[in-house]
Amino acid sequence: MRISILPKTCLGKWSVGLVAVFILISVVNGLITPPRPSPVAPVLPPSMAVVAMGISRMVALIIGLTSAVAAFVTGLISIIKSRERSILVFLAVIIGLLVLIFCLGEVIFPH
Repeated sequence: MRISILPKTCLGKWSVGLVAVFILISVVNGLITPPRPSPVAPVLPPSMAVVAMGISRMVALIIGLTSAVAAFVTGLISIIKSRERSILVFLAVIIGLLVLIFCLGEVIFPH
């Protein structure tokens, strides 16, 4: 059994690519998020720009979470079926599993 850094199978490469998309979307989404207003600031009615930014952030969030869960599934299939033994695929599976647990926790125990 030989462990490598880069994936050798097609599903392993997809898994690493999908988790890279998730990380990229998360970083960009975090950089464009405006800071929260202070509680003392006056409350203004939302403008169309704020609403559009909120919708685009929600779409980016859904795409990012979907790509992370898809990375988990494709990575798990490549590990079990294709016997992929790559460090990046194992990391993609771990990240995808953590995101899946977070999503399930938000659905099962909303706050």
